Amino acid sequence: MYIRVKRDKSTYFIQCDPTETILQIKEKLYNLIDQLVNDQRLILVATGDVLDDSKSLADQKVENDAVVALTLRKDDNEFEDVNIVRPNDFYQSRDAESGASW
Repeated sequence: MYIRVKRDKSTYFIQCDPTETILQIKEKLYNLIDQLVNDQRLILVATGDVLDDSKSLADQKVENDAVVALTLRKDDNEFEDVNIVRPNDFYQSRDAESGASW
């Protein structure tokens, strides 16, 4: 299976197994984005639930092709808000700027 991890305008496709823990997913992300696992928070977009590091994807009902938001710890030790730029927003803003029709 795989999950889509989104942050801002970036999407990471992570190949994983339903038995993997969230901590294991964060370790895979660390190799991609160089952010410590303790500074990452993963949120299942469909439900808004913060995913628990010690539980597996299956335990938290994360299914194949699920969209998971990645937020990072800020300097004040709080986590940033979820910020995902959707492609539809991108195309709408381009339409408005150029008058182009997609």
